[in-house]
Parts: sequence; C-alpha cells; structure tokens
Amino acid sequence: MKLIQEMRLEQRLSPQLIQSLKLLQLPTLELELVLKQELETNPLLEEIPTAEVSPEQAMREVRKDSADQFDEQQWRELLTDASDSGWRGFRPDSSREFDELPQPAEVGLQEHLLGQLHLTELKEEQLPIGEEIIGSIDEDGYLTASLEDIAAATGCSVEEAGEVLAVIQTFDPTGVGTRDLGECLAVQLREMGLENTIFMAIVEEHLEDLQHHRYPAIAKALDIYESDVQEAVEELARLNPKPAAGVFGTAARTIIPDLIVEKVDGEYMVLFNDSSLPRLRISNLYKEILAKDSEANKETRDYVLDKLNGARWLMRSIQQRRSTMLKVMEYIVKAQYEFLEHGLLHLRPMKLQEVADAIDMHVSTISRVTNGKYVQTPQGVSELKYFFGGRIENREGRDVSTKAIKERIERLVADEDGLKPLSDQKIAEALQQEGFEIARRTVAKYRDKIGILPARYRRQY
Repeated sequence: MKLIQEMRLEQRLSPQLIQSLKLLQLPTLELELVLKQELETNPLLEEIPTAEVSPEQAMREVRKDSADQFDEQQWRELLTDASDSGWRGFRPDSSREFDELPQPAEVGLQEHLLGQLHLTELKEEQLPIGEEIIGSIDEDGYLTASLEDIAAATGCSVEEAGEVLAVIQTFDPTGVGTRDLGECLAVQLREMGLENTIFMAIVEEHLEDLQHHRYPAIAKALDIYESDVQEAVEELARLNPKPAAGVFGTAARTIIPDLIVEKVDGEYMVLFNDSSLPRLRISNLYKEILAKDSEANKETRDYVLDKLNGARWLMRSIQQRRSTMLKVMEYIVKAQYEFLEHGLLHLRPMKLQEVADAIDMHVSTISRVTNGKYVQTPQGVSELKYFFGGRIENREGRDVSTKAIKERIERLVADEDGLKPLSDQKIAEALQQEGFEIARRTVAKYRDKIGILPARYRRQY
C-alpha cells in the first residue's frame, strides 16, 4: 500500500463573499424580495420608515458601522453604541413612479375553458368528456390527444368525443382546441363569417404553398391573380396561429429600470431607482435586552453576535453592490455619450474586458453587474448587456456596433419598394455607400438574425 501526499493551493469562497456575489447579480425587484426575507429571519434587522437621505450620507453611515466580524471583546462597545445607522434606499426624484403595480390574480387556460364548459348546454354525461378534452389542450391552445384517446379515457364513442370537441372549439379564445394549424385558422375564419371565401380555400387546400410563400402556385390553382393572393395572405396574417400562447397563466413581464441616466446641466448623471428596497438598520431592541442583563448566557450572546454579523455583512454587501453598479454605469455613460445624444446608429461597440480594465475589476464582476439589469436612458430602457457586442470598422477607421448595422438593415427593408424588394447584395451595396465595408453573406446573416425574410419572400404582387 502506497501513500501519496500532495500539496496544492485551493481558493475557497467564504459564505459572506458568496452572499455578496449573489446580491450583486440580482436586479432590484429580486433584491427587494431577498431583503424582505432577511427582515423576517434576522431579528436584529429592522426597517426604518424615515425620510430619504442622500447617497453620500448613507454611504458614510454604512462604512462607519460595517465591520466584518464582531467578537466577545466588542460586546460592551455594542451595548453602549447609541447609533442606529444603516443602509437607506434613495430616490433622486420623488415625482417618479417606477414601482411595480399589484398584478391581478392569473387565470389559467384550463380554468378559463372549464368555466365556459359548465355554461354550455351539454348533457351532464358529456361534461367529463369535455373536461378530458380541456385537460389535453396545451399552452398554445392545441389539442394534444386524439379523439380515440379521449374516447378510450372516458368510455364514450369517437363520434361523441368529436361532438363535444366541436362545442369547445367555439370557446374563447377563438381557435382553441384545434389539432393543427389548418384547423386553427379555419375555425377563426368560420367565426368571422368567411367560410366560403378565397381565404378558406387557401387554408384548406394550399396551406403548404402558403407556408412556403409559393404565391404563383396558389394563384394558378385557384385561377386568380397573384395580387389577389397577396391581399389574402395579408388578411390571413391577422389570424392567430397560437390562440392561447402568452395569454393565460403568464403575466406580462414588467421591466423596472435599476438605474436611470439623465442629463442635468449639460452632463449625464447616473441615478439609482431603488427606493422600493427596505431601509435597514440594526435593531436596538436586542441591545436593550442584553444591556439589562449583562450576565446574559453564552448561548444568547453567541446567537445575537451571529445575527449581528449577518446583518452588518448584508448592509455592507448592499452598499458594495450600489458602488460597483455605479462605477460600471458611469463608464458606460462616458463611453456611449454619442449614443445617448444621437441614438442607435452611434452605439459604440464594447467588451466586458474593456470596462473591467477601466475600473480595475474582474471581468466576471462586470458580467454579474450587467446581466439582467436595466437602465433608463434618453434612448429608452435597455438591458446593460445591450451595450456590449460585436463591431464592424467603417472606412473612417471607426468601430461601429453590429446592432447599429442591423438597425440600418431594418430601415432599408422598411423603406423598400414592395414590388422590387432589396436583395442582400443591394443592401450590402447601400451600406457600402454609407461607409460600411460589409459583405453580402454578412448582410444575409444579420437579416436572418433579426427575422427578415429573403427578398423573394418579401415581394408583393
């Protein structure tokens, strides 16, 4: 048996440092939930409903009262310390209101359909069939089980299952309970009174040609003009291919900016939108209890000291989070001055490493700060990650963000002649005339990423 000893260096993160990193990457809304949970679990923390204070004052107070650890020797000092400083949120302009409004209770698709089912004139014995069908409808509104499966599960005939399904297909939202795209569109057309029309003919007989933009083939088969097909396609595009998607069970995401960039006296300033966060301080209640009984047992003192260390570290981590976010955003504002002044076409390409080097922080810290956090600027609300991306050099030797190139492609397509849409080569030539050295294949890649169809599919008749 051979024993081998090995010596190596290993870096371990302390629990406090792990907590700081987690707080750093949280957006303001999620941080608010964490702080409220800490208020419930740590009896030494309390919320102070006092007037707002300036960031400088809050920073001074936190630094004064943010020692890493407190031991037995500092116990007397703690009991005699009358200060109640802590971290306080700050709203630079109290007239703003970015706080998230209470959301109404969400109603799921199944619940919505079951409510309609019990208002129909179906027989009592047919209700279980309807419930089985509704239970097999997915989040987009499509029926995922066959009528044979429904019949086998409920003990009815396939014909009776079909009859109940036909009733459910009249429910809101229109098109729910259908089994494929063609049936979904056909149900919506019937609801609109367009059953015996060219629209229904295209959906029922030429859906594949429609999906592949083979408009001349449709025109030939139906003996109509291609311009008629084009008009019909524009109307069909108003129908919903996923009648229940994003409507039930998922509330629309509310974006609350974590930071605000405003121009004040000719200079851009970075402000925090964190007034919704609880204002924290160390509770004096436990100081008073222990001051009355200076001979408190060791277990009690250890418990309070542990909670005290946790509370102080939490407040310090919050302040570090604010300081780090401020440094990162101030550099972005300085680097993106032209964008703030003139818009997307002046967005300067940036790398995370550039910011890390400029403010002397690790690139992983910059990544945590920019991920999932939003800033309101004169150009709208954007995720901090938005300012980072690829670049292209123009003829003047200046780097231009690929986001600006994509924006320019979108504008060119929006302004094109529908009868003669711009090919990728024509778009590339137009960009080259503007000073962007870009190849046709690059245009095709960007066009595809922003969801624009090739020229042959954009042609109107």
